[in-house]
Amino acid sequence: MTLSPGFHAPALRNLEQVLQADVDKGRLPGAVALVARHGQTVLHSAIGQQNPADGTPMALDSIFRIYSMTKPLVSVAIMQLLERGQLLLSDPVGQHLSEFADVRVAEDETARQTRPPARPPTVQDLLRHTSGLTYEILGDDPIQQRYAQAGLGTRMLSNTGFSQALSAIPYRYEPGSIWQYSRATDLLGALLERVTGMALGDYLQAHILGPLGMVDTAFVVPPDKHHRIAEPFAHDPDGGVPMPLMDLRKTTPMQAGGAGLGSTAADYARFLQCMLNGGTLNGARILSPASVRLMTSDHLGDIPVNRSGRAAELLPPGHGFGLGFAVRLEEGLGTQLGSKGMYYWSGISGTVFFVDPAKDLFAILLTQAPNQRSWYRPLFRNLVYAALND
Repeated sequence: MTLSPGFHAPALRNLEQVLQADVDKGRLPGAVALVARHGQTVLHSAIGQQNPADGTPMALDSIFRIYSMTKPLVSVAIMQLLERGQLLLSDPVGQHLSEFADVRVAEDETARQTRPPARPPTVQDLLRHTSGLTYEILGDDPIQQRYAQAGLGTRMLSNTGFSQALSAIPYRYEPGSIWQYSRATDLLGALLERVTGMALGDYLQAHILGPLGMVDTAFVVPPDKHHRIAEPFAHDPDGGVPMPLMDLRKTTPMQAGGAGLGSTAADYARFLQCMLNGGTLNGARILSPASVRLMTSDHLGDIPVNRSGRAAELLPPGHGFGLGFAVRLEEGLGTQLGSKGMYYWSGISGTVFFVDPAKDLFAILLTQAPNQRSWYRPLFRNLVYAALND
């Protein structure tokens, strides 16, 4: 650990001690934590086991399934298309994905009756989750049941096949009427492929991962890196049903733009430092400062947030949503420490990051503890901010 001015050393050590205590209690298999400020890494720590089944210790370069932390990368890719003049945020989705030209919206949650939407969803709606789509993992209403029946989460469809299957299901909500976390970023992956003619993984490698030197971030982990993949407990330590995680060793037809990547803390740190720098890292410019500012500003305004059921923790009071990132709007209202203007997101397997431009700070926690994620997300944020002196 190398401390820079602005951190209280005992409090930063406490972050590691709290995580280690949970490893010792058998609640957390292991973790990698990384904190950086003013361009300097002040904490990069591997704790516990990478694979609790065989005792392999966690390593700084362990590879994690980052699931929805894929979404910010794909959202940046969409903004690159905007900067090249290949699309507008105001474009209707159907302009680029013809199968969405005539999708109808459900009259209510029963979905027995449908009608044309008041307006079609736009690229901006997909980026900010106001498109009228939903997620089958958030509930079991009739539309969500149809998502599950269509196999949208199986990764056995190509991105084009996914788009076609999704377009056969009505919108759950009127586009633009509500923030509902959804499969929208998976659809953005299909849209990017249609616009560029490139596979999503190839595009990301050419325009983001390669330029930023993210050498361990991909939809499939090659055989020579299999020994670095972090694994969860075989049995949930809190008594819940174990959540099966995707197999990063196998190629699947779908490169899921919303949840498909594996990565390391060091790789993802390069992406976050690039964002904190305004879109540039070590001479590689992947986005303009104007686009970074637009992405990390609130795009909801008066649009209400669906905080019912399983969606309640995703966007708590005092927070809005930009283009691929949640954004803190107020110093108060929220139940976690943080600054106005910070932006963040997380993954279902137990990964989380946040970026604080006001403090010139970002932090990443990677675990493979899916059923404990609701505890570690706020815990990690609180511990990092508690270690700051300003």
